[in-house]
Amino acid sequence: MRQSQRGQVDPFIVMDVMESARRLEAQGRLVIHMEVGQPATGAPRAAREALQAHLDLPLGYTVALGLPELRAGIARLYRDWYGLDLDPARVIVTPGSSGAFMLAFSALFDAGDRVALGEPGYPSYRQIMRAMSLQPVGIQTEAANRYQPVPDQIPEDVQGLMLASPGNPSGTMLGLDQYRGLLDRAAGAGVSVISDEIYHGLSYGGRCHSALEVSDDVYVINSFSKYFSMTGWRVGWMVVPEDHIRTIERIAQNMFICPPHASQIAALAALDAVEECEANLAVYAENRHLLLKALPQIGFSGIAPPDGAFYMYCDVSELTDNSLGFAAEILEKAGVAVTPGLDFDPVRGRSTLRFSYARSTQDIAEGIARLTRFMADR
Repeated sequence: MRQSQRGQVDPFIVMDVMESARRLEAQGRLVIHMEVGQPATGAPRAAREALQAHLDLPLGYTVALGLPELRAGIARLYRDWYGLDLDPARVIVTPGSSGAFMLAFSALFDAGDRVALGEPGYPSYRQIMRAMSLQPVGIQTEAANRYQPVPDQIPEDVQGLMLASPGNPSGTMLGLDQYRGLLDRAAGAGVSVISDEIYHGLSYGGRCHSALEVSDDVYVINSFSKYFSMTGWRVGWMVVPEDHIRTIERIAQNMFICPPHASQIAALAALDAVEECEANLAVYAENRHLLLKALPQIGFSGIAPPDGAFYMYCDVSELTDNSLGFAAEILEKAGVAVTPGLDFDPVRGRSTLRFSYARSTQDIAEGIARLTRFMADR
């Protein structure tokens, strides 16, 4: 049977690394997971208890845009975090942030449209675009700009621009002035902007800023996966301009019917689990401190210190020009899973690695010890 050309997307390399790690674990090896951006903690207790209380009730279709009470709760989050008075009608609950990307790309762009995105960046942006017959256009960001795009890097011949703050894999953030410059330049060129803010709530020092603090004429995407430790629950959200709500609703009705009812119930309760989520953030902060100190000492340097998220992106050009093979060597010999930079930057990623510090501090300390031995023996 024939296959479509648009379906021939590149693999999500970190998932391949996870599978290689799983095979080692099946052989009895103990692997330290520093590859995937998945919190070691489970969903907040309140989320689990809320779902348990609803298990004997019908869990079926909800309205396509999500439970009204959850949309209102998310709108309150924007008041608490950013001081914004957000109309809950603009909040769209989605099947994970991935569902939000598909809805956003469907609503904003036509086949063949070109969408600019910073590199290094989250690889699935490119692959989802390609699967939807869009053309991703990489912007080679610079370490001097902390791996974030600047206004004069926006290509003239694009219809869209993807931003991410905190970024993946860099963990660096955009300030209000940076957002303003990018959004103003995009608006002047008629370029639609999507801001990925999935790591909001996870910052060290200054708080995360939302593109919505600068403009309402933007799509903002977020999720319960990271700050709320709910990766496997597959529930995210997006905020769209008022005149785009019905367009998104029609697409969502047909593409997904609705987000998972069970996950929405848990997500609503998770919004009140601030103390538990902040305790998780304290763990990430300690892990970040350990890695910022240790990695340069053992040979992994060139880090733009992350403002947020739970990643460190390292220039390892003095060690290798084959990050894929280097990551495989680290996994096999040290039992530490890390992500090759090729996942994030198809041009320069052969000489970079990403380290995730989303696990327990005990795991991170063990990972550092193993990496230290590996580098000493190399």
